[in-house]
Amino acid sequence: MGDFNHPDICWRDNAAELKQSRKFLECVDDNFLLQVIEEPTRRGAMLDLILTNKEGLVGDAKLKGSLGCSDHEMVEFRILRAARRALSKLTTLDFRRADFGLFRDLLGKIPWDKALEGRGAQDSWLIFKGHFL
Repeated sequence: MGDFNHPDICWRDNAAELKQSRKFLECVDDNFLLQVIEEPTRRGAMLDLILTNKEGLVGDAKLKGSLGCSDHEMVEFRILRAARRALSKLTTLDFRRADFGLFRDLLGKIPWDKALEGRGAQDSWLIFKGHFL
C-alpha cells in the first residue's frame, strides 16, 4: 500500500492518460494484482492505493479523514487472515517445480516463423498452447 501518485488513472475503466500511468497499470495487470481502494484519497484523485494478489485478503477499506496537516485521507483496512479457498476442479500447472531452462530450450527449437505464418491470433495461440502443454 502507499501513495502511488498516478492521478490520471481511472481504476473503474482500467485506463490512464499518461504513458507512465499506463505502464503502472500494465505492471499491476501483469502481476495479477487487485486495487482495493474505491474512493478518492487526495483532492478528488485516488493516489493512495492498496494492492493485493488475493481477492478477499484485504477488506473493510475505509477513508478516515486526514491526520494533522496532511492533504491525504487516512486509509483503514483489515487483513483477513484465513481467506477461504473455493474448491475447484480446474487443473492448474505447478510452475514452482518447472525447469525453465529446459522449457526455453524446447520452445527455442520450434521454427515459430514457419509454424505461425499466415495464421490469425486464435490459431497462433492454439499452436503455441499445444507446444507449451
